[in-house]
Amino acid sequence: MATGYKDSKLKVFSLNSNPELAKEIAENIGVELGKCTVTSFSDGEIQINIEESIRGCDVYIVQSTSEPVNEHIMELLIMIDALKRASARTINIVMPYYGYARQDRKARAREPITAKLVADLLETAGASRVLMLDLHAPQIQGFFNLPIDHLVGVPILSDYFEKKNFEDVVIVSPDHGGVTRARKMADRLKAPIAIIDKRRPRPNVSEVMNIVGNIEGKTAIIIDDIIDTAGTITLAANALVENGATEVYACCTHPVLSGPAIERIDRSKIKELVVTNTIPLGEDKASDKITELSVAGLISEAIIRVHERQSISILFD
Repeated sequence: MATGYKDSKLKVFSLNSNPELAKEIAENIGVELGKCTVTSFSDGEIQINIEESIRGCDVYIVQSTSEPVNEHIMELLIMIDALKRASARTINIVMPYYGYARQDRKARAREPITAKLVADLLETAGASRVLMLDLHAPQIQGFFNLPIDHLVGVPILSDYFEKKNFEDVVIVSPDHGGVTRARKMADRLKAPIAIIDKRRPRPNVSEVMNIVGNIEGKTAIIIDDIIDTAGTITLAANALVENGATEVYACCTHPVLSGPAIERIDRSKIKELVVTNTIPLGEDKASDKITELSVAGLISEAIIRVHERQSISILFD
């Protein structure tokens, strides 16, 4: 464990979504994880007990709102309320993965904007600040009326692929919306980009149409923020190989990997899928093709910089 952090007023707590990541973050900072218990009554109601004084402290709660999403959101809201009533000075939410981020606009009539609703809930509960990683749409930051520190995973993923020293690489965006992300990785790897032009008939169902850009004879790296059912990414990989790519790698920040995702990845043309640990990979999501990188170093550095009132933007460069 790292040597003790100099300020005892910085406290890191973990709820149930990602305790391993929280532990790693606390070790990097040099603090012990805060003591609290999360239990449930027999009817499923959540009860939280904070087992140490946090009066006047700057508290950082690590909680991704991943599956089971609603339970993890409720845990977080109850924890914020407990901290507020226990006189914490600031309540900082460290949310590596922001659930409901894909419901960020009204795509059709009579749809909710649930990403905004979740922001309102966190704010009303009493959060002071939110640290997030690779929001599905960066404008979700505008749903909050409190400070947001939006970290990016591209440098971590890019560094991994840079060490592979590929000869002829192309960075591929699986849709038009991800071009900015692909461009950031392409700039780091000094590579060109290509775009998969696809049509999505209904949610979680995608259909590859054609490829914009030259991928023939190249090693393709597909980059996305979220891989959920892996339909988009595996169809894209197969299309790339059919159109002349020699090898296909894929990467994302948030490995939701629900439903048939693992089976699809194992059967696909993807040689390796590189993900981060914003969402823990359970035993049911094990695959020889998946490599997991840690975001703990990035997040712990961000927490220290917030606490010491230093610039965060240096972490984006």
